[in-house]
Order: sequence, then structure tokens, then C-alpha cells
Amino acid sequence: MLNTVLGALLPMVVTFLLGFVAAWHHDLGRNDASILNRMVLLYAVPLALFAGTVTTSRTALSQDIPLVIALCLAIIGLYGAVFLLSRIVLRFPTSISALHALTASAPAVPFVGPAVLGDLFGGLSAIPIAIASLVINLTVVPLTILLLALDTTGRDPRETAKDTEYLASPATKLAETVKQPMVWVPVLAFIIVLCGLRIPQLLVHSLSLLGGASGGVALFASGIVLASGKIKANSNVFFLVFLKNILQPALVLGGLRWAGYGNPIVSEAVLATAIPTMPIVIMFALQYRVAQEEAASAVFLSVISSIVTMGIFIALTS
Repeated sequence: MLNTVLGALLPMVVTFLLGFVAAWHHDLGRNDASILNRMVLLYAVPLALFAGTVTTSRTALSQDIPLVIALCLAIIGLYGAVFLLSRIVLRFPTSISALHALTASAPAVPFVGPAVLGDLFGGLSAIPIAIASLVINLTVVPLTILLLALDTTGRDPRETAKDTEYLASPATKLAETVKQPMVWVPVLAFIIVLCGLRIPQLLVHSLSLLGGASGGVALFASGIVLASGKIKANSNVFFLVFLKNILQPALVLGGLRWAGYGNPIVSEAVLATAIPTMPIVIMFALQYRVAQEEAASAVFLSVISSIVTMGIFIALTS
């Protein structure tokens, strides 16, 4: 069990630290992290999402309706609850509230799932990985992009070449959001799956080379951001890590047990949500210049602490 968790998460920690060392050694700086971020969001992540989604069969999705419902409630439900808490109760701006919600609700299933779930469930791991990835990339990710684009609180238009973007109407910003590859690529892939079309494996494999770099580059850039600033180990960061690493999988475990479900549905759903938060949180923080150090700190602490928390949930569901 320990080898499984370390085998999946230790590469994330090492990549994070390499980015930190690169910045500390003055090989790369915060501006370089922004360039890496742009490559990840425009090319690497969309290719990874497309390749991962089109390899899922329509039959496999239809056979696991309880798992689909559990993951939808866990991810979308927690996203909504954290956003409302952050925005209405704690009075954070919309952009920061959206980042908080994504940090607390979106596990890095596309990046870590194959290593952790693949070792535990073998070929069956493709189903929870595909379902969780679809839920995240079709719902909370595009919603976060839209909320970040709509909120102009505390931003200086001189910081970007697109000054007119801040003056655009909500409809215009919605249209711009839909045009982003992070939004329309997974939707296109999902439509292909629903239509029962099969993409040649040679094409999917061709897209996987750059797509597979998305998680590593995102974490490397995160290390650069942390080295350029400082780790913000404040109450907000600890609370978000607690929600993601402990509360979300605990609620899934309790809810499915209460509903009378057993393994493999329980173990698949619980361990999919026990995976640490997505590195893409930092990419959004960099792109929109919102809570960059806090986002990097939350992702880093989520990854580090998940070595313990994932081990506990593996033991509870085995």
C-alpha cells in the first residue's frame, strides 16, 4: 500500500521541488512560470483531456451510474458549498472564491489516477478515472474559468495586453470562455464518446506525448512560484487541504455505505476523491493573477499530506 501511494505521489513532490530549485538557482523566474502556464493551458492539458476522454466507451459510462452520481455529488456539490461559503460568509472576491472551490473539490485524477487507481484496480481503474475527469472538466473547470474572467476585483488592466477584456459584458466573457481549449476540447471528446465514434488509437497516441507533460510542467511551474514568494501556511490553506484530502472522501465513504453500496463502487469513488487537488489550480492563479502563492501552497500541502491521508482511505476501503 505504501509503495502504491509513494509511487504515485513522490514524482509530484520531486517535480515540485525541482521547480523550486530551478528558481532558487536563478535558472528560471516567475515570468518563465507564466510562459510554462500558457503552454499547459493552451496545448498540454486540452490534449491530455481529449486523449483521456475519447478512449472511454459509452457502454462503460452507462454501466456505472451509481459511481457517476457519487462523483458528481462529491465534486460539484462540494464546489458549490465552498464557493458559497467563501463568497457569502467569508466575503472573499468571486475569483478567489472560485479558486477555493476548485482547490477543495477537484482531485488530480487525470494526473495521479492512473498510477494510484491503476495499481489498485488494474484495468477497471479506467472507469473511475474517466468519470471523475469528465465531471471535473465538463463542470467545475469551465465554471471556474468563467468566474475568474468575470471578476475584475483588484486587478490592474495595465498588467495585461487585453485591457478591453475587463470592460467586456458577461455575454462576451462567456463567449471567450467557451472558446478556450480547456473548455471546448473535453466537450468535443464527450460528444464523440456519446455518439459511439472511435478515434484511431494511432491518433490518440500521437496526442498523448505533449498531453502527458501537463501535470509535470504544472507542478514544475508551481515550484517556481513558491520559490519566488513564500509558502502561505495560513488557516485558509489548511482548511482547503482538509476539505480536499479528508472531508470529501470521508463524505463519499459515509454516503455510499449509508446507501448500502459496497466494493468496488465504494473503493473506486472514495480513492478517486482522496487524490490531492489538481495542479491546474495554480495555472489559473497565474493566468488571472489571483492568490498565486496561496494556490501554490495549497496544492503543495495537499500533495504532501495525501501520502498519509490516501494511505488511510486505502486501508478503510480495502
